[in-house]
Amino acid sequence: MSDSEDITEFASIVERIERGEVPIKNIERELLCPICKELFTHPLILPCQHSICHKCVKELLMQNHEDSFDAGSECSLPGSPRSRVSSPSTERLDRIVRSGGSQGSISSPGWRRGSVTPRVTTIPCPGCQHDIDLGERGISMLFRNFTLESIVERYRQAARAAVAIMCSICKPPQQEATKSCMDCKASYCNECFKLHHPWGTPKAQHEYVGPTTNFRPKVLMCPEHEMEKVNMYCEVCRRPVCHLCKLGGSHANHKVTSMSNAYKILKEKLAKSIHYLISKEDQVRTQITEIEQLINQTEENGQLAERRANEHFERLFETLQERKSEMLRSIEQSRGRRLEQLKAQVEEYQGMLENSGLVGYAQEVLKETDQSCFVQTAKQLHVRIQKATESLRTFHPAAGPCFDEFVLDTSREETLLKELCFGGVPDPPLIDLSQSRVYNEASICWRLSDDHLPTDHYVLEYRRLGGPGQSPSQEDGEDSRVWRATDRVYGPSTVVFDLDADSLYTFRVRSCRNSMFSPYSPEVTFHTPPAPAFSFLFSDKCGCSTERLILNDRRDTVESIAGMAFLLAAERVQTGSYITLDYIIGDTGISQGRHYWAFKVEPYSYMVKVGVVSDSKLVEWFHNPRDTSSPRFDHDSGHDSGSEDACYDVSQPFTLLTLGMGKLFIPKATSSSSVSTANASSGDPGKRVLPMPLRLGVCLDYDTCRVYFYDADSMRCLYERQVDCSGIMYPAFGLMGSSKIQLEELITTKKLTF
Repeated sequence: MSDSEDITEFASIVERIERGEVPIKNIERELLCPICKELFTHPLILPCQHSICHKCVKELLMQNHEDSFDAGSECSLPGSPRSRVSSPSTERLDRIVRSGGSQGSISSPGWRRGSVTPRVTTIPCPGCQHDIDLGERGISMLFRNFTLESIVERYRQAARAAVAIMCSICKPPQQEATKSCMDCKASYCNECFKLHHPWGTPKAQHEYVGPTTNFRPKVLMCPEHEMEKVNMYCEVCRRPVCHLCKLGGSHANHKVTSMSNAYKILKEKLAKSIHYLISKEDQVRTQITEIEQLINQTEENGQLAERRANEHFERLFETLQERKSEMLRSIEQSRGRRLEQLKAQVEEYQGMLENSGLVGYAQEVLKETDQSCFVQTAKQLHVRIQKATESLRTFHPAAGPCFDEFVLDTSREETLLKELCFGGVPDPPLIDLSQSRVYNEASICWRLSDDHLPTDHYVLEYRRLGGPGQSPSQEDGEDSRVWRATDRVYGPSTVVFDLDADSLYTFRVRSCRNSMFSPYSPEVTFHTPPAPAFSFLFSDKCGCSTERLILNDRRDTVESIAGMAFLLAAERVQTGSYITLDYIIGDTGISQGRHYWAFKVEPYSYMVKVGVVSDSKLVEWFHNPRDTSSPRFDHDSGHDSGSEDACYDVSQPFTLLTLGMGKLFIPKATSSSSVSTANASSGDPGKRVLPMPLRLGVCLDYDTCRVYFYDADSMRCLYERQVDCSGIMYPAFGLMGSSKIQLEELITTKKLTF
């Protein structure tokens, strides 16, 4: 099928929807806000391309960062977040759109220009669960999703087809509107429209449509540059931009295309995708049937599992009840028997009392005077008296009161019951390479599948595979065969301390639930750096250009903006080439030993230089500035002018490596440097260009006066050279154009904590 046929098919689909042939119930779920679960009201497009109602974005901001708003704002009323925010009226939103604020965007709530209250404008996206930073301008940076807004309005009208839109001008009784003016933002009946849009006047040229309550601007304006229309589409950020955004703003180095081209491409893609889905309608219905069968089977199997579980527990209950009844019966029999014995003994001893029982009977026998009769009776009585006397001398209770033989020790059975496993063997976790970092201490993170059952704890194991210059195949003795385990870990990460420098370590982890261990995760190998981690932050004291360099609050990220100051400075140059580097150094120096630090350079960065600087030479350099418009200003630019350049290279305070546009440039070898990369000595410039690593590491050996540059992920040395370590050495960075450097967390913390 051709593209034109696809577009025709897409148009027919839209027409079917507009005619109501597609039931509203089938597509209403696509028009629901993921926060309030209601039809979108003035939806805003987040940078991740998900849409949220304007009022819901305000609620998220208030819930997460309520202290960042001014006390006198409309959001400071008591009550719940939902009750504090009233849904903005269409009239108010249109007034904002028409005002000096950005057209097509909504002003950030709870903030005034010049407010000193710090604003943290980060919200979690309910669609992709990522944290979205709204930037300095907050909600003002977000576009209104007018397309979605129009679709929602059409379906609202379809849902309440019996309710007509009335004329905004008529006096009561109002007439039904027949058209709406997009310029006047009002709906009219035929008579009122003719009255307010007479022929021969400018109003006659107004754009009108069918009756609607959704009035949107004719032209979408840029949120950053409020007076500029958006006429391009940024393919990196996936959002419309204006020409000023491309010229010197945040999209200066991004790939952009014309709005018409983006419209054509995206519409064709959407048409093809819709046509593909429609062509697979039978397959979708079949899969829906399969899923419904799975739902029924899940319901049936769940009920069957419940019945079987009930049966198992009923049998356990019956067994316990039988044992309980048997034990209670034995206790009752033993108690009765003992009571009988003790009561008989009491009666026997009561007979020994005077005038009662055996003694009283014996006293009466003694009164017998007939000798033969006395002898006949006294013989047996004497035997009984002797037994009673013996029993009195050797008193012993007929039965004991203790029931120790019936005391149960059920600890083992209780343990077995608690360890009953209903979920089988737990799933093995996976070590997260993107979050794990290894220096002389290792922070290892892992994750489980989204549908995993809760686990009791984890155990991380690791072993050393090899030392300096060794590969995993050259395992060094007992150390490489013995796995060392950490203590029980009750979270998704842990820290391993005291790792050897420049060594290979492999890690694995497993989870435990109900005393059952999962299989081990796949083993992951990390290479520790050649030296301990050096902690520092960016210094905002030493010559940092506040016009072109932006430091974040933590001073672990620096960004260079090719803004108006750069443009005006370049405009004054009439001849030659204008080159400027903005330098920034670390706030901690090195005067001895071997140290390593790592950082990330954003891929879009135009040009970044990284390395070290000597404080003594830096002072001299500031006192004797060089000509920054000369190509020799860049000491590794490739310019070759013999001894003059060699002398200049010695006087440079910086030893730097150049990165930019996704590439890393190896300098040419000179008499004062030695290079570990063979391509560096090549005369072909193309062989000295490498892909830029995701993370770059720098190692300074102050004692041997050498600096090394590493791919921080593989710990492969990319370049090394001699460096003059006179005075205190500092980490140094230079930025040009739109560039950004971010230090790693372990580097920026003065003390390693997690």
